[in-house]
Amino acid sequence: MNQEAADVELVRRVQAGDTRAFDLLVLKYQHKILHLIGRYVHDPVSAQDVAQEAFIKAYRGLRNFRGDSAFYTWLYRIAINTAKNFLVTESRRTPDYEVNAEDAEHLNGESGLKEYATPERELLSEEIKRQIFKAMEDLPEDLRSAIVLRELEGMSYEEIAQVMECPIGTVRSRIFRAREAIDRQLRPLLG
Repeated sequence: MNQEAADVELVRRVQAGDTRAFDLLVLKYQHKILHLIGRYVHDPVSAQDVAQEAFIKAYRGLRNFRGDSAFYTWLYRIAINTAKNFLVTESRRTPDYEVNAEDAEHLNGESGLKEYATPERELLSEEIKRQIFKAMEDLPEDLRSAIVLRELEGMSYEEIAQVMECPIGTVRSRIFRAREAIDRQLRPLLG
């Protein structure tokens, strides 16, 4: 059985209600899709989130997949569109910094990035990293495992659910609670 035929069989199984068949498709294509999205979205964490969103869209749209093209081609298009939508949304966000007219006169067309590479900022960045890892160590085991698998290992929510043997909703809740706990410990440092 060639790859296209195997994909068609897995798609039919998903359409018949077999969610494990979709897990196989995700496992088969996750690295290709992540690499593809990484060409558009350069932040690795954001790229993983966009890839996950693309797979969610594919799962939801799979019942309408007719097989006019290969599954990977269809998935590829969804991934590209999801990445482009992400970039459009990001470009609409207001920057984290403000430039007033007086400051603009001093920039002389140079990038404002030079201001960010100061020793103080480097020191603060290192302190933030230390605090994050300390906060992660203080988490209960279930929350720590979930956040480590997501943020450090780069696993999808589905993969984490399999590893931790719990529903995806539980994984999402644990990651949310872990992020909240880490955020609480960072607030005093960040002002």
